[in-house]
Amino acid sequence: MDINEYKKIIKPFLSEKRYHHSLCVYEEAVSLAKKYGVNEEKAGLAGILHDIMKDIPPAEQLKMMTQFDIILSDVERSAQKLWHAILGAAYIENKLNITDVEVINAVRYHTTGRANMTMLDKILFIADFISADRDFDGVEDLRRTAQISLEQAMIEGITYTIKDLAGSYKPIHPDTISAYNQAVLKYKLNI
Repeated sequence: MDINEYKKIIKPFLSEKRYHHSLCVYEEAVSLAKKYGVNEEKAGLAGILHDIMKDIPPAEQLKMMTQFDIILSDVERSAQKLWHAILGAAYIENKLNITDVEVINAVRYHTTGRANMTMLDKILFIADFISADRDFDGVEDLRRTAQISLEQAMIEGITYTIKDLAGSYKPIHPDTISAYNQAVLKYKLNI
């Protein structure tokens, strides 16, 4: 399938705002992939599909997760914002027949990050943060950083996420902590 067919597939699942966001993430992911020498087709595919389950009502998401034999951890169960990524990865693999593990994992970890992130994981994580439709305080700085260093952008993006969650007394997924620790150590040790 080409990207236009995937755009048609996601459109009925999403609100206009979320669909627009998906198009913006697609464009940003392709741009970052080009800059950092990552497969642009994979980046675009992950970008367009990353939020396919985002607008599905929570009760329906839980029902679908049961169908895919997904068992949520306590942290995941308490953090509804994470569900769409977990479910989205299972959906694109099982219903859209996406077989590329890199694309599936990029979708799965685009909200939490994880240790040992691939370049595609990082590109989708950052593209979702800095897409053209984003307007939070600091997004312009993060966009500039992403053009200079994807690793530094990862640290800043994960730090933003951790501060936001901790400031709201929300649990932080262990994958996010692992991603942060690894990114900081790698950056500081320059390895």
